Amino acid sequence: MRFIKHRLLLTAQCLLLTLFTVPLWQPAHAQTTQTGTAAPDFQSVIARQAALVSEFEINGLKVLVKRREGSQTVAAGLFIRGGVENINSTNAGVESLMLSVASEASATFPRERMRKELSRMGTVIGGSTNYDYSVLSLVSTRASFDRSWEIFTDVALRPSFTKEDVALVQARIVAGLRDDADQPDTYLQRLQEQVAYVGHPYLNRPEGTAEIVSRLTAEDLRAYHQRIMQTSRLLLVVVGDLDAAQLKTRITASFGKLPRGEYKAQTPPQLAFATSTVEVTTRELPTNYVQGLFTAPPITSPDIYPMRVAASLLRDRVFEEVRVKRNLSYAPDAFLRSQSANTGGLYVTAVDANQAVRVMLNEVTRLQREPIGPDDINSVVAQFLTTYYVGQETNAAQAAELAQYELIGGGWRNSLQFLEKLRAVSPAEVQRVAQKYMRNIRFVVLGNPTQIDKSVFIGQAGS
Repeated sequence: MRFIKHRLLLTAQCLLLTLFTVPLWQPAHAQTTQTGTAAPDFQSVIARQAALVSEFEINGLKVLVKRREGSQTVAAGLFIRGGVENINSTNAGVESLMLSVASEASATFPRERMRKELSRMGTVIGGSTNYDYSVLSLVSTRASFDRSWEIFTDVALRPSFTKEDVALVQARIVAGLRDDADQPDTYLQRLQEQVAYVGHPYLNRPEGTAEIVSRLTAEDLRAYHQRIMQTSRLLLVVVGDLDAAQLKTRITASFGKLPRGEYKAQTPPQLAFATSTVEVTTRELPTNYVQGLFTAPPITSPDIYPMRVAASLLRDRVFEEVRVKRNLSYAPDAFLRSQSANTGGLYVTAVDANQAVRVMLNEVTRLQREPIGPDDINSVVAQFLTTYYVGQETNAAQAAELAQYELIGGGWRNSLQFLEKLRAVSPAEVQRVAQKYMRNIRFVVLGNPTQIDKSVFIGQAGS
């Protein structure tokens, strides 16, 4: 499956390159085409994209509206700032549960009525959380947006939180959380969090634990909702073929009535790993599950652009060496996340975990020490841009991108400069960030301890 995906990416890469008249390794200023006309430079492209976004504030509520003319769908998200900064060890999971229960029913639209209405229109309302923020989301057709918006605002402002709805959603979530230890990959993530986030706010998982979530009550959700629904804590993003001025009137009539509050954004501290470590948890499995994390720059850092190239290059090399050449694992991986306190890492499942990890760490070392050619970066950047733009095809994805940069990326305009900055990455920068960040890796292993040679995991040069 991974090999087929790689082939598809290469095909899409060729299609993507035909869309751009500026070669990857030329400066981002206006170029002359074969017809003698000037191709638009990046700044003009960025300016046109920025012009599609209307930005305004209503009683402290920041609103972004991106117009996509001709789009037949609309996506909206009411984002809650703070993430794990809003919770603690006694109520972790309350925000996630609150959003899940709220999307079930509201004062005007009880459960059965809401289900019928949403089903009839093909509208989806739901909630999700991560370490840095949460969102109540809406996706509807343009034709059904007016009625969908009415339901969405009622869900956001007047959730019913009946004991029956709370009990039903709570039971479903608790059952899922209790299954964490039964799924090796999920359990591996829980073990990794306990190792990587010691003493950090991220240790309080936004989804909470089965024990904590099972103790939450309808009264807890109402009290939390009342505290969190302040315009200074919220961000509203809407993407679709909508007039921003008309939408502003609707927003003022609904969310503009919320109290402003005095919330001030807090940035969680960056992670710091002083040494390489490996923790092994015994589990009878046919293969050993391994993941290692290293610290990474946040998306506000200039280092994030060469780091994305370095992580993509490492991912391809790891796949080639571990899967294709040696057949040690079906799906080895190297990854980079997008968090305020950011991480990247390595992942593999293998019977011979020692050999697989040794090969992966050798690729890290090679990336750090051996010169990287421009052609290597060209291909990686093109492949990465393909997946990036494919992922930005929907209004919901574009709303999420604007929100992410507005909330933790230094402002939504930074999302428009992604392409230009990625294309400007040099081989020297890639090597520099690999040396700076891909070290002191915190490994966790789920499997057979007798098969694990810990010296292999902590023996990386430069650790």
